[in-house]
Amino acid sequence: MKKNESAKKAQQATADDVAALAGVSKWTVLRAFKSGASISPAARERVINAADKLGFRPNLLARGLKQRKTNIIGLVADEFGNPHTLRMIQEATRQLNERGYMTLLLNIESHENYQSVLQMAGQMQVDGIIYLATIVSDELLVMANTLHHIKAIHVFRNTDSADVEVVSIDGFRAGFELGNVLVGQNYERFGYMKGPDTSSNHLFRLEGYLSSLDESSNVLNTVLVAGHYDRDRSYQTMTDYLRKTPPDDRIDALFCENDVLAFGAIQAIRDFDAQLNIGVVGFDDVDEAHSSTWNLTTWNQRADLQLAEAINRLIDDTKDENGSWQHGELRLRDSHIRQ
Repeated sequence: MKKNESAKKAQQATADDVAALAGVSKWTVLRAFKSGASISPAARERVINAADKLGFRPNLLARGLKQRKTNIIGLVADEFGNPHTLRMIQEATRQLNERGYMTLLLNIESHENYQSVLQMAGQMQVDGIIYLATIVSDELLVMANTLHHIKAIHVFRNTDSADVEVVSIDGFRAGFELGNVLVGQNYERFGYMKGPDTSSNHLFRLEGYLSSLDESSNVLNTVLVAGHYDRDRSYQTMTDYLRKTPPDDRIDALFCENDVLAFGAIQAIRDFDAQLNIGVVGFDDVDEAHSSTWNLTTWNQRADLQLAEAINRLIDDTKDENGSWQHGELRLRDSHIRQ
């Protein structure tokens, strides 16, 4: 009985109760839980001790809604089977927590539920949105700002709209350098595997790759479309290609749009013919890429730097136009080497 009474008391504790126990005003109690508010260390300590004793916790969300600042940033994501997505979410959450912000994960797996996700973000009055998704259209990105008045930044991909703010590496340069890695091995027939069959200028990796081939008097012989950034889809796409293509016409070098596609393609090549050598490069440098299973040559986007730039723009309204976040880093391993 005593335990139930204690629980009931904790649930009913108010700012007035804390103020009475701490010997301060109600407004001092509210300031104690507000970051940056003017209050002496001694008064804050008395308030915190009284709040702990009573089990009082302020409703920060309700107060934030009233002040139109919630310290919540929405993260819009899809492709949760892609380890790069999980890395982005983890890094964004870590950096936002360090800045005193919480994250609201908004999962979109299709265009159909996108508007309901935006509606939820609007109702929660998030202070901003970071888009990590692969399927978001420019029209819907603009909608977040125009209809819900939420500042939004798209990270890791470009868009076709001047109204959408973007933080993304120089995909053209990355594609060019990875192309040079393959060209340097003296391959003769080159391929490219993409995930969704969307416009390549959202990434610019293909354009850079094509430029590298053109400068070395080579051509892109084959474009394979997996449909999704999915290892099994990549495996099946590569297997179908190898079965249907005569040996003399097959590519001997393949640029995969990301590491997940590269893993599926490499496994398909090995299972089709253990003696078949096709040089493969990927993109993202996920943790699995450096394992002895793959030794994948790839490109690290430096998600930490891009997300730091996006968060600075959302929270501080500052930009580093020429920052190192634009570049990323080549990771040379063994998968591209001609045997």
